[in-house]
Amino acid sequence: MARYLALLGSINVGGNRVKMVHIKSAFAASGFGEVTTVAASGNVILDYAGDPMMLEVQIEALLEREFSFKSCVMVRTADEVRAAIDENPFHGTEPQHGSDKMVHSIFLSQQPEKSRVDAVIEEHRDKGSERLALGDRVLYLDYVHGVGVSDLSNKFLERRLGCKGTARNMNSLKNILSKMEQS
Repeated sequence: MARYLALLGSINVGGNRVKMVHIKSAFAASGFGEVTTVAASGNVILDYAGDPMMLEVQIEALLEREFSFKSCVMVRTADEVRAAIDENPFHGTEPQHGSDKMVHSIFLSQQPEKSRVDAVIEEHRDKGSERLALGDRVLYLDYVHGVGVSDLSNKFLERRLGCKGTARNMNSLKNILSKMEQS
């Protein structure tokens, strides 16, 4: 069995309220081996033998069946999580405009067309101080002054890029990676 991180989108926001202890229990009962949750924002570390793309579909179905809500799920390995930290051009660079709390990696359901990302960057150029860059199924974003004051919401980005996404800041990703490496 391989170790994966399942990033659950839209957990504990809006009407999708669920305790992580219930998520952990449902995952364990579904045969995902050793299950660990990290924070209350939908980060689940689990064991799985099979195609990780099928894992995303299985988890989405599990969430709908057990908790009656839809969630986009992105599955990544520890190496992919590490890359989302190390390859984020806004993390640990000088000058770093935003703190680790403001610098995010947005995990995407597929690789968007570069022209779509370029269009978002161009459209937003004079609207705010945020910075964006594209990685491998990851959009790197420095929110600088915070997510709440930015026009670059998840829904906006999903519409413009043509794919789903769920974001985690650098502090969260470092914590998640540490837990994945302990397992």
